[in-house]
Amino acid sequence: MGNNTRKPYSERTDIERLQSSWKKLSGLMQRNEWSAAITRAATAAEIAANIAVRHELQEQRHLEASFVDHLLKWANGLSGKLDKLLRPLHTTKSRQNVFKSIQKKAQKINDQRNLVVHSGHFMNQEEAVEVVTLAKEFIEQLVRTYHKGFKLWHHRTQRNLTRRST
Repeated sequence: MGNNTRKPYSERTDIERLQSSWKKLSGLMQRNEWSAAITRAATAAEIAANIAVRHELQEQRHLEASFVDHLLKWANGLSGKLDKLLRPLHTTKSRQNVFKSIQKKAQKINDQRNLVVHSGHFMNQEEAVEVVTLAKEFIEQLVRTYHKGFKLWHHRTQRNLTRRST
């Protein structure tokens, strides 16, 4: 096989999975697949929450990966991971402030995702751009807490869609 073979998804790090999801989201936006883009943005946000939980529990508290994986499945979804796992870990005032600043964004992302996947709602460009923008802010703010300087790949199509929608 040549050099252009992709690493299997199961072998990717959470950061690689996050960047891959974000790249896929860009393609969905380019093809005007607004509802799918919202679902992918929520998936990327959930992967970012996984990164935060793994860092807190595996790297800082030295819990076993299999136990952390169990907790992530138990928490079930973005809201569960934030409310059941990350919020209880944010005990200092400064950490609580960081958590509060991302929680509202996460709620909006999750609400819009749920409209798509549980109600079959079709989203429009304006709604998709809003959710993708919130997801980008949420993801970068959360992940930078653990990986200094983290930035999602920026794709030209996102910038163009944001400009077109104004």
